Amino acid sequence: MSAATGSPHGHPPPPPADVGHARAPRRTRVVVVAVCAALALLAGVAWRPAPARLPAETAGDAALGQLGRELIGDDRPALAVACVTPAGTRTAVMGAQATDRFEIGSISKGLTGLLFADMIERGEVRADTRLGSLLPVSGALAGVTLSELATHTSGLPVQLPTIGQVGRNYRASLTAGNPYDGSVQQRLDALGGVSPDAPPGTYSNLGFELLGAALAAAADRPYRDLLRERVLVPTGLAEATVPYADRELTTGDLLGQTAGGRTADAWVGPALAPAGGVRADIEEMAGLAQRLLTGQAPGIDALKPKADADGSPTGWAWITSPAPGSERQVTWHNGGTGGFTSFLGIDPERRTGVVVLSARQESPNATTLAGFELLERIGDCS
Repeated sequence: MSAATGSPHGHPPPPPADVGHARAPRRTRVVVVAVCAALALLAGVAWRPAPARLPAETAGDAALGQLGRELIGDDRPALAVACVTPAGTRTAVMGAQATDRFEIGSISKGLTGLLFADMIERGEVRADTRLGSLLPVSGALAGVTLSELATHTSGLPVQLPTIGQVGRNYRASLTAGNPYDGSVQQRLDALGGVSPDAPPGTYSNLGFELLGAALAAAADRPYRDLLRERVLVPTGLAEATVPYADRELTTGDLLGQTAGGRTADAWVGPALAPAGGVRADIEEMAGLAQRLLTGQAPGIDALKPKADADGSPTGWAWITSPAPGSERQVTWHNGGTGGFTSFLGIDPERRTGVVVLSARQESPNATTLAGFELLERIGDCS
């Protein structure tokens, strides 16, 4: 899924900001999945209140916080960064409490990938299990495999190509709303005209929504209960949440800002959950990165490349690519919602990892590049 462009006048707008994936980084740039990042940024310019700035104070590691400010910027209400080694973690938080939860966007896909790998290990599903054996879908869509969903090689579009979805996208671009609300059943009911004929390597939020629904059906458990039991708690994300509605949010859940400084609605919903609906704090995300780095997470096989998705070796969601200007391979994922961007990357050769959680909507390109630079400059994190 590549950055889309469009205008709110005269043409149906593309979807708003990604729940975000990036392709392999190059030496000087990263091409990131950002559905309608351009439209959302333009809307933010049109309605631009005074942008928030990070406070001067840093909770946690001051030197790490300063590096985070330098690489990611002060023009956001909250920022949290982490540095990880097998021996321990360092974190820095600005503009929030250490236990405040950020939207992690499409890093949620990485968690769904871990769940998929874990269920394969348990014998509950196979990589070649077909979607039609688990969900009430028909035609060519029924023949799509779970592996194809998990590696963005299914041929499914970015999101539902329906008039209703176009309307939600348009409203979200104007109001900083949530374009991905809705139930799993509503998604399934809208699949009648969807064919898996998108160009090879199309990054599909819809695909991961269906993957999560299929895994839940295979286990006969609600997705978020299954994710919590199999992945969140075992990886130290016990306080992470997968909210289905605004009423489930608490004072510990941050609200992010658009690029133009407006407060963005939370992105919540049961259909969205497997593709981009998880919220977590920086301490727990650091713990996740450490377990990925040391191979102690359930479903760790998800990190191994399984397919080449449009030039990016891809596991079950996780991407492996060389760091810009280096031959070292980094395994990573990023995320972007209406008010947040995020990045998690691990460098097995240097035995380091980083996490970036930002409460500002911007192109995930920027946060991803900053995450790679942080990983390069962090040293041994000692």
